[in-house]
Amino acid sequence: MSKNLPARPHLDHLRRQAKALLAALDDRDIEAISTIQNHLPAACGMTAKQVLNAGFRLADAQYAIARKNGFGSWPQLARHVEVLRELEGTWSIRDLEIDGVVVPTSALQASRVLIDGDRFRTESPEATYEGVFNINVEADPHEIDIQFVAGPEAGNCNFGIFRLEGDEFKLCLDLNGKPRPDTFSTSPGSGHAYETLTRVSPSRPEGVTGVAGTAPPPSAPTDGCDRFEFIDSPTMAKLQGEWTAVKIIRDGQDLPSMMLRTGHRSASKNEVRISFGGQTMIHALVRLGEIADPIEIDYYNLDGSCPGAIQHGVMKWLGEEVCFCMAAQGKPRPEDFSSLPGTARVFSQWRRKK
Repeated sequence: MSKNLPARPHLDHLRRQAKALLAALDDRDIEAISTIQNHLPAACGMTAKQVLNAGFRLADAQYAIARKNGFGSWPQLARHVEVLRELEGTWSIRDLEIDGVVVPTSALQASRVLIDGDRFRTESPEATYEGVFNINVEADPHEIDIQFVAGPEAGNCNFGIFRLEGDEFKLCLDLNGKPRPDTFSTSPGSGHAYETLTRVSPSRPEGVTGVAGTAPPPSAPTDGCDRFEFIDSPTMAKLQGEWTAVKIIRDGQDLPSMMLRTGHRSASKNEVRISFGGQTMIHALVRLGEIADPIEIDYYNLDGSCPGAIQHGVMKWLGEEVCFCMAAQGKPRPEDFSSLPGTARVFSQWRRKK
């Protein structure tokens, strides 16, 4: 879906472009003549003199503007821009299903999606994602291509389908860069995510630029990255490598087994990445307090909604499996391994990947 529209396109602006093109043509502007020759089928093969004598009208200029921007006609461009405007605003995530597993509602309540034109920002406690998207409203169902430019998924693309009905926005996306889904559903191993958003506000959100470095400033206490240098130790050495999830409890809610199977933790020196369903949830530097009982562990978040923020936690070994209990950013370190409703703690248990 190659389109050449400016960021946050508006139909009134495009209409003015068409009027300006026609006025420039009347003034015998060389660039305007070239635009008509290159983008208006009726002018194909015409000389400059023939273009000037053809008596082209505003509808012709609109057609040329549409074709210049990658659309087959002015009505197609108009439909595209109108849907972009209808998508504008702030949205909450009502339902989410990944690989056939329904994500608990409690895990979605703190997340939101902000859309301004063809730019978006997704904010959640785990991470913030910035990006741009393109849509094809001529397809049935409508198609959407999403490009992430900041956050844990920076550089990746998702392809999907969507349906917009008033204040309800449904998307089904492939999370692994494969061909887009053709139905609004997921199944085990599909690599698809199906989510339903509901509009919180139709107002244009502020600060959504679709470029890196635009996330809100950290609200949690920060510490210098230089205090998270790699210090080798028996515990740090034992944490190296690839791990699969055994159990995850977030704010009192167990992660469903089908989604649990997609959990992956990798550690190289003191850098850790944790992902579910192929999406990075945590990318952080780690430091340990091995003298304490239980062992203390801190994360210095490298990505997400608060890069540079610290999370405090504790860890222990159950045989060859390792358990963590992490507090939310800005919250005090847990004293035990409980994750009760309302605590915002995350308990996780991991087994080394075979």
